[in-house]
Amino acid sequence: MNIKRNWPGIACCFLLFTAVCICLTFKVQGAFIASGHPELGLLCFILPGIVASFVSRGGEVVRPLVGAILAAPICLVVMRMVFIPSRTIMQELAWLLSGVFWCALGALFFLFVRRAVEHRRETKNALRGGR
Repeated sequence: MNIKRNWPGIACCFLLFTAVCICLTFKVQGAFIASGHPELGLLCFILPGIVASFVSRGGEVVRPLVGAILAAPICLVVMRMVFIPSRTIMQELAWLLSGVFWCALGALFFLFVRRAVEHRRETKNALRGGR
């Protein structure tokens, strides 16, 4: 029964991570390279982590991380088979693992914001009740 609750966050992160990876590889990455800041594309991987953490019950970090880890090999195969490889496989693997890191960071950021909002509500309720 517990496994059934894990899948929405994992599947959401898997799909979004794959979509961001393909989007960056296919089209958007050229815009970041033209601007002189190609590393800015990695920041897009924060979004799958945030969304998957929101979808996961309790806003956990592990489920988005698992989804990103499962999506990384699929993205690597798609990048090598569909697109013309411009980098070595080690460079692409390092780029994907950086994406996994940023995805987990996005999930941590969502968890931090959620806890901060809950703490603020609890503090306000305690102040109102104390009067």
